[in-house]
Amino acid sequence: MASRGDLKDNGAMTKEASARRPSASHWGAFDAEVRNGRVVALRPAAEDPQPSPLVQSQLDALYADNRVSRPMVRAGWLEAGPGGRRERRGAEPFVAVSWDKALELVAGELARVKSRHGNAAIYGGSYGWASAGWFHQANFQLHRFLNCFGGFTAKTDSYSYAAGMVLMPYVLGSKDLVAGRSHAWDAMLGNTRLMVMFGGLPLKNTQVDFGGTLAHTTADWLRRIKAEGTEFVGITPHRGDLPDFLAADWLAPRPNSDTALMLALAHTLLVGGLHDRAFLDRHCIGFARFADYLTGKTDGVVKDCAWAAAITGLGAADIAALARRMAMGRTLITVTWSLQRADHGEQPYWAAIALAAMLGQIGQPGGGIGFGHACEGGIGLPRERVANPRLPIGDNPTGSSIPVARIADMLLHPGQSYRYDGRTHRYPDIRLVYWSGGNPFHHHQDLNRLVAAWRRPETVIVHDPWWTAAARHADIVLPATTGLERNDIAASSRDPFVLAVHQAIAPVGQARNDHHIFAALADRLGFGRGFTEGLDEMGWLRRLYGELRASAERKQVAMPEFDRFWAEGKVAIPAPDEPFVALADFRRDPERNRLPTPTGKIELFSDTIAGFAEPDCPGHPAWLEPVEWLGSPVAARYPLHLISGQPRHRLHGQLDIGSASLAAKVAGREPIQINPQDAAARGIRDGDVVRVFNDRGATLAGAVVSDAVMPRVAYLTVGATYDPLEPGRPGSLDKHGSANLLTLDKGASNLSQGPIAHSCLVEIEPYRQPAPRVTAFEAPATRN
Repeated sequence: MASRGDLKDNGAMTKEASARRPSASHWGAFDAEVRNGRVVALRPAAEDPQPSPLVQSQLDALYADNRVSRPMVRAGWLEAGPGGRRERRGAEPFVAVSWDKALELVAGELARVKSRHGNAAIYGGSYGWASAGWFHQANFQLHRFLNCFGGFTAKTDSYSYAAGMVLMPYVLGSKDLVAGRSHAWDAMLGNTRLMVMFGGLPLKNTQVDFGGTLAHTTADWLRRIKAEGTEFVGITPHRGDLPDFLAADWLAPRPNSDTALMLALAHTLLVGGLHDRAFLDRHCIGFARFADYLTGKTDGVVKDCAWAAAITGLGAADIAALARRMAMGRTLITVTWSLQRADHGEQPYWAAIALAAMLGQIGQPGGGIGFGHACEGGIGLPRERVANPRLPIGDNPTGSSIPVARIADMLLHPGQSYRYDGRTHRYPDIRLVYWSGGNPFHHHQDLNRLVAAWRRPETVIVHDPWWTAAARHADIVLPATTGLERNDIAASSRDPFVLAVHQAIAPVGQARNDHHIFAALADRLGFGRGFTEGLDEMGWLRRLYGELRASAERKQVAMPEFDRFWAEGKVAIPAPDEPFVALADFRRDPERNRLPTPTGKIELFSDTIAGFAEPDCPGHPAWLEPVEWLGSPVAARYPLHLISGQPRHRLHGQLDIGSASLAAKVAGREPIQINPQDAAARGIRDGDVVRVFNDRGATLAGAVVSDAVMPRVAYLTVGATYDPLEPGRPGSLDKHGSANLLTLDKGASNLSQGPIAHSCLVEIEPYRQPAPRVTAFEAPATRN
């Protein structure tokens, strides 16, 4: 394939003055209305009962002033070579260069680093929701390219649920239940008597799904479940996590204290004889040792309701009443991903499994345990399990990787040892960071620390459609296309539709598809044929769809041939004959359907984890005090617990420049919710610009006084574009409400090393000075 294949039409665009093209995104399916080569409107799919307003925000972003219009190189790097003035990353102007020059520089840097330092010195950091389409997934493209080049240092796990993913194979034998293979909604209809929602069921998160969706139906399913008689209890510091129509009972414990609450519920079941001894004996291992911990035989501390009341702030009688209520009938315990993004984040997941096991309803329709319900739109939807199309990335010859949230540690401490998943590892010495898709300056914690770490590599290369914080802190920036500028196939492993993504317009400015950029680089580096396999964009889509169709046929699911699918724009994946119930086969016959744990059973005590001898993750669920929470000494100086939840008006940091996100700003900044008691004590009123700060940094946000957040808790959604007052300087005041200026960059434990964004204490005060202008959406200074 020619390296300039990105300029080809591929038959996707016609010359008529007006047309509609079917497409899809993380926010839903839609038609793009095109007039004279320009997208003028995005029309949500007619089948969608609750279309997301974020669909329209894509149009705002498509033509935004901060699009990267052509290849750019940071002035200091261009003038002084690799490593040149790297302390000025984020502050220096950029120099426009031609595509040929940019590709020459990138290929030369890759060859230099490989020759002098080896492939493990390249960090392929692509991470994030870059595309709902599976061919143009930026991280797949980057990782395929780097594997063809000889390998790289990769990441493992996910910021969304790293602690849960590492823990779950030891307890349930698989990561699937954490990653969304959870109880289907139709299994709950008429079966679930009580749903206890740790972290709530935040409907705002159901407006997005990793692989796209045709229709947003979670709210409809919940209404049907409630109409069948299910009662709901929501356990969260933020009432906004509970849909109003559920009329859920709201319990608001101190953040990070859920494990203590679960242990007290388990203790109440134990001493009251309300636990299912037969299920525990046949399906579980280690209950006796867990029971010894609950009763205090292990450590002298009885984990009863009075003990938990002192930790959680809830009433002991309320905790006991909830335990008895859970034991009265079919109960489903749901746990959001957010609970494990905290210090010792493995523990609430493990404790929730133990609690569900004691109730004895795991594997029954509408009972047991579920993770991530309402954390994405597709979780819980009935759908036959057919594999998604997936660009093959090949094997990484280096075998080098780090836990996903340990980027700053890796850059700051090359060669340092660390513990992860029962083994000792060492951080590689990274000389080149290559980032395509995602934005580390959105999803990583303690951004001031990251800014300092980001100065260490000799070269940083970024593909991006916009001047995000990642692009601003790069040395070489290559303009990438958006989903509206390319063809693809969108599909979620949970949503019951596969969707055709038709290119709506030619690339804006000089943007190119990631695939075409990597194909051109592969040509220069001598493995062009190996990377493309002789296929162009549409050739790859035909191949990936063919593999999907073959996988479906093995499940007795019929799918049309590619041309019909492409013309019709979608194909349905049917629901299974029976509602999906997690662990149903194991419950029915645990001897014939053993779990892939060391014992084949649910491990309430894990000899394997105990054998790792990690002081911050023992062999059974336990209450371990977080490094920062309202019961810690730090609270004397920083008395508010900051929850940085996902926004309803964008996806993570994506579409922050869109109309939905901009309309949600307060005083031009990210809104922060604060309880009326806390606001009054600080002289804060609705709409004030406030300074939110701790020892790690400070940011300016717009105050929203609301009783939806419990006292001593503040709620600042994550993803506001990082906008430092003094670009490139660690410690600079952020002007725009970036939550990760404040969050702590520490692993959840030596087991998982997961992120702990929700273990964070802050103080808030009115900002009495003239508030600086927000410049987050302006392009940096450039010169030709």
